[in-house]
Amino acid sequence: MHELTLNEIAAFQKEFAENATNPVKTRAVVRSGVKAASYDSQAASKLNRTFSIELPTDNVTNQKQSGRCWLFAALNVLRHRFASENKCKNFTFSQDYLFFWDRIERANMFFDHVLETSDKPLDDREVSFYFHAPDTDGGQWAMAVSLIRKYGLVPSYAMPESFTANATADFNHVLNKKLREDGLALRKLAQAGKTDEVEAARKEFLSEVYRMSVMAFGQPVTKFDLEFRDDDKNYHLDKDLTPVSFFNKYFTDDLDDYVVLFNAPDHEFNKLYAIPFEDNVQGGSPIQFLNVPIEVLKDAAIKQMQDGEGVWFGCDVGQESDRQSGVLATGLFKTDELFGIKSGLTKAERLATGDSGSTHAMTLVGVDVDQGEIRQWKIENSWGEKVGKKGYFVMSDDWFNEYLFKVVVRKKYLSKDLVKIAEGPATPVPCWDPMG
Repeated sequence: MHELTLNEIAAFQKEFAENATNPVKTRAVVRSGVKAASYDSQAASKLNRTFSIELPTDNVTNQKQSGRCWLFAALNVLRHRFASENKCKNFTFSQDYLFFWDRIERANMFFDHVLETSDKPLDDREVSFYFHAPDTDGGQWAMAVSLIRKYGLVPSYAMPESFTANATADFNHVLNKKLREDGLALRKLAQAGKTDEVEAARKEFLSEVYRMSVMAFGQPVTKFDLEFRDDDKNYHLDKDLTPVSFFNKYFTDDLDDYVVLFNAPDHEFNKLYAIPFEDNVQGGSPIQFLNVPIEVLKDAAIKQMQDGEGVWFGCDVGQESDRQSGVLATGLFKTDELFGIKSGLTKAERLATGDSGSTHAMTLVGVDVDQGEIRQWKIENSWGEKVGKKGYFVMSDDWFNEYLFKVVVRKKYLSKDLVKIAEGPATPVPCWDPMG
């Protein structure tokens, strides 16, 4: 153990005073903050937002004060497909509709986890994980797939955004408090061996969650008319569709054809991992990641965009990024130079120590490649049009290497060996694993 002494502090003060640039830097940081004082405009100017491969895009969406990026990014991929196939620019799907069902399904899954671990103490690491956040906003590609396959899709006009969907904190606070209380009640009944009472209580609790969710997000749509005017001004009307029949009619391919490629250098490559503690729908698509070198992610993503389809991806958006200008670039902030320090964690070390991880999902819609060299990537975000260039961001290839973790691509863009691994058994990781 080391106790900090006054003599040591005096030495620190003397060392600080001996550097003539420290007062200037201090004034800059105190006045403007770390990012403004360390911002390197030259790093940003290298990204000119001109792309050799660029998909047709629409107006960006806005998740506002919610953590629904994963759902917005998934629906962006699908809405662009629908818009292209039906010549219907700026068509959007209801995020509110799927988010409603996500609340119900996650509550049900939480109760399953509670009952499966009822023989463990509350301070067990796994049990603590479930009770820490029973029903949250964040999610994965496979979670969107599970919801869409079970509940279908509806146009945004059929179930518009609610106030609560746009600002989820208050509802989440109430819902999570209720679920924790319900979870404790189910644990006690299970521990007492009261099986019949467990099932009765569970149904009652889920009914209450349903009631709360209807009040917060609105009654979920059961039938609607698809009505739009295409880009050639032709009128289209398809009446009496259910959400599931609409999806099955207009999206004929299988969502299970996609694979989530992950780049976690602290885990074994060419191996399939499962994240069962994040599954949101019982009986739905399992959350699985095929861990591969970063070059595999890039190659597959580019091939998919060359064929005209966007790419869902997850990244650590808070690292070396400027929200207002929409720039993601390594070296964008010269913090080492500003503070006179030296940082050099590898991607594997950042993951293993919690310094970095996948925090946000967006959509790749373009890339600039010159004679095999990747210069920059175009990103569709879901933060509205007031950030970036009308909501679109640009990312350097170095930033892709360091802070992008996963992409969702079709199996046809992978080697036969990787497809075989992706379709084989997965190794589950614990809930505290950085892959989650």
